[in-house]
Amino acid sequence: MEKQIEIAYSFGEQAHVSMFRGKFAVVKVLDTLRSNMKKVDIPNTISILAFEVANTIVKGYNLMQSLLEENIQIFSKEILHSEGVQLLVSTDIKELLRIASADKREEFEVFLKEVVRFGYRCRDPQWHALNHYFSRLRLEPIKRKHLQKEVEIAMQELTNLAQYTYELFHELHALERFEHLYSCKIEEVESQNLPRKGKGLMILQSELKNQRKLVSNLKKKSLWSKNLEEVMYKLVDVATFIHCAIVDSFEENVERKKANEKTERLGIHGLALHYANLITQMDIIASRSICVLPNMRDKLYNDLPASVKAELRYRLRDLDSKEVMTMPQIKAEMEKVLHWLIPIAIDTVKAHQCFGCVGEWAKTGNEFRKKTSTGNNIIRLQTLYHADKQKMDRYILDLAIYLHRLINLVKNQDKIPEYSPA
Repeated sequence: MEKQIEIAYSFGEQAHVSMFRGKFAVVKVLDTLRSNMKKVDIPNTISILAFEVANTIVKGYNLMQSLLEENIQIFSKEILHSEGVQLLVSTDIKELLRIASADKREEFEVFLKEVVRFGYRCRDPQWHALNHYFSRLRLEPIKRKHLQKEVEIAMQELTNLAQYTYELFHELHALERFEHLYSCKIEEVESQNLPRKGKGLMILQSELKNQRKLVSNLKKKSLWSKNLEEVMYKLVDVATFIHCAIVDSFEENVERKKANEKTERLGIHGLALHYANLITQMDIIASRSICVLPNMRDKLYNDLPASVKAELRYRLRDLDSKEVMTMPQIKAEMEKVLHWLIPIAIDTVKAHQCFGCVGEWAKTGNEFRKKTSTGNNIIRLQTLYHADKQKMDRYILDLAIYLHRLINLVKNQDKIPEYSPA
């Protein structure tokens, strides 16, 4: 497959390299792609690829929404200065901006690779040179205001198509169930030598017919029946706009040279979700301290990082038995941390649940068509991905000690004999 892509790229490069050269290449290339499209008549419907294309459209939509001016303002004024980001990631705003810029660029590169891959699926070889075009775009960026209105219209058209594709995805599954039920009913009727005119079978046959008609209509309305080249030039417009928006919003005031990263970040080591689950377990145990089951407590302890376990054993030996904290005091101390840590853990889990291909947009449903805000368009800085592991371990350790005190307090209360009147 990779060899075929290399051959296709080579052919496209030789046939159309002049399209990408010259002083005004970057600005004019989109118009060239569109005008050349009109000259060729190569039927190339998207078909089964529709679900992957819809997934890519949702990624592009979410990226565009995250780069809206109002969301950039929320990011700058709220997220960067939020308690969780300041305590777990960094207090250096320039460092946080660098991290956010790198994240947004990485997110864009994932989207871009998919657009380029779809280009190779086109029969017209001009689309096989998109890698070259986007490489030039990095060197000669254009202002997004020149593209904004046209791209907004293109994205609206794409999201409409993606919505119908989402519906098709689910109706195809429903059709499969109907066909299975109908097949089983036929076998049942034939095994009993009954005629195929029974009421139950006729109803099922009618439902199956209606479902096939619904699927057929959705195929016509969705990406399934669209020409891939027609969708491609819209995706290229979107990708160009997003690139320019990232430069305008993040990279103009961010140092491009990455400093030596010595901090151990949870996400880089694949630990973000594990720590999010730890925090959730702690919150559950704290809220149910009166009836904590032994298996819940044991599971939490087993899930603790090795370094935290070792430190916990050491700290528990040094606890002052005379130091008395009431249950409300313990819970109040835990709440000081959990009130800002729990939302981060929840966002971390949500971010991981959205990971995937078709599932990413299929689970989203109608949500991606709504105006996205930073509340449901989660960025990495809102999760545990960039959390400093050493800092996070200290919070986990403190919470574990408070939980130990809480559980012991409940046990000691249980040992006090109940008062019984004489």
